[in-house]
Amino acid sequence: MATIKVCKVDELAPGSARRVAVEPEPIALFRLEDGFYATSDTCTHAQSSLAAGDVDLEDCSVECPYHGAVFDIRSGRAMGLPATKPVRTYTVTVIDGEVFIETE
Repeated sequence: MATIKVCKVDELAPGSARRVAVEPEPIALFRLEDGFYATSDTCTHAQSSLAAGDVDLEDCSVECPYHGAVFDIRSGRAMGLPATKPVRTYTVTVIDGEVFIETE
């Protein structure tokens, strides 16, 4: 299992996201009110970066900036058309004030 350090906890405010360039696909790291979550960064509908989308803290969702598809940040579930396929989710841990993502 590969784990990568992404940032310090205080570098990402609630409601914001960061794109993490890793292979084989980029990952989007999100900070919600209750912690950090990670999904595939690429929308399953039209190859747009979800980290560049609008995060809704109340619904724990992100809206793709390209066509407006909505995904549940916690589960990856597609919540609104035009996307119908979920995005992959990744395990995130916080250790000593630093945020890590398990990439495999």
